[in-house]
Parts: sequence; C-alpha cells; structure tokens
Amino acid sequence: MARTIAIIGALEKEVSQIYDALSERSMVEEAGLTVARGIFEGVQVVACTAGMGTVNAAAATQHLLSRYEAGAVIFSGIAGGLNPALHINDVVIGERLRYLDTDTSLIAESAPGLEEFASSPALVDAAEAVLRDKGFVDAAVNPAAPGDDAPRYLRGTIATGDRFITGDLRDSVVAQTSADCAEMEGAAVAHIAAKNGAACLVLRAISDNCDESYDALCERAFELEDYARTASSVVLEIVRRIA
Repeated sequence: MARTIAIIGALEKEVSQIYDALSERSMVEEAGLTVARGIFEGVQVVACTAGMGTVNAAAATQHLLSRYEAGAVIFSGIAGGLNPALHINDVVIGERLRYLDTDTSLIAESAPGLEEFASSPALVDAAEAVLRDKGFVDAAVNPAAPGDDAPRYLRGTIATGDRFITGDLRDSVVAQTSADCAEMEGAAVAHIAAKNGAACLVLRAISDNCDESYDALCERAFELEDYARTASSVVLEIVRRIA
C-alpha cells in the first residue's frame, strides 16, 4: 500500500472535492503549486491543481512524488470524448496513454524507455470495481441501446497533447492514437510515474465530444463542475478501498 497518495487535476474544479474530503488539512505554497495535505480514511493524501498541459502536469507529478515520497499518483479530471460509444459524463479509465504530436521514439531513448504509457493494473481494476458499484456499465460489453441512459465506462486509451482538440483535429487524433478521449495531461503524469517507479491512474469523465471551442465549453462552467466531480468521487472511493 502506498504510504502517501498524490492526487492531481489540471483545474481547480477537478480537485475541489478532494480538498473538501481531507481531514487535518493544511495548504502550502511550493514549486509554483498550492499543495493540500491531509488524511482521507486513514491514508495520507497530497493534492494540487497542476495547470493545463504536459509540462505543468509533469512538474506537479515529479514534485509530489519527490517531496512527499508518494507511492501512487492519480490524475482526475474531464476530457473530450472521441469514442461514439461514450456519452457526456461517462468515464474513461486510462488503461493506455499516448502522446499526440510527439516523436515517441525519441522520448523512448531515455528512461523509462517507453513510447506508450499505462495506468497501473491494480488501480485500473479498482477503478472499474468502483464504477460498477456506482451503476456504470462497461461500454465495451454493453453498448447503449435506444432508451438506455445508464452511465458507462471504458478501460480505454487516452490521447494527450498540448492543444485543445476540436473540429478537424478530432479525426486526425483518432487516426493517430485510436483513443477514446483526448486531454492535455494524462500521458505526462503516467510518464513521470513510470520514471519514478510509482503506481499511477488516470481517470477522465467526458465533458464534451471535441466538437466545440474551449471558450464555448467554459461557458458551461456549472456542468463541467458536475462532470469533474464524477471523476473525483470515483477517486475518493478508490482511496477508501486502498485504506
């Protein structure tokens, strides 16, 4: 069991539920981050908002792993859906994470020598168990039928790049990565976790279908908060089970 679990989001709304759940909470400013420290179900948790993009995510991950000797890092947040089997507020468990717009063969020349990254199998299994208990249905096994509004999840592939994916970019991302959703941080988190030998999980709730601009998406702030809490509620239940 990890002595300390690190939880990261790109946006404040993606980790606010985590902050609220911590007892004995304290906040500290360090490394350009506001880090919350506290206890949840007897587990030491450190959490922060990293900011958007791969560099911000990688820097936050390395800081929490190094400074607090976290044995596991979980990234929780929202993403744009690419797989038509998924609908808004469904969840993708990032079993595989692939970079966009990156020569991965060059990245693989350095430790940990990988072109593709992954969440830890035990944490993927834990996330799936939590989602099933919450009434989510495996979209890979039970595609939605007319009138079926049950929430769904996938153990799937997440594409990570430093651009907001919309419009014509959508099809090229699917062709390049075969991803189920797109975002800006997950592969970087899994990359740094792998370099450090730490357990990792990337979990994303679908907030849109990569079919609107970033400004238009932000106008739905209240809805985005709900989608972010879908992911973070699963994360808290995973930590509870670890405890």
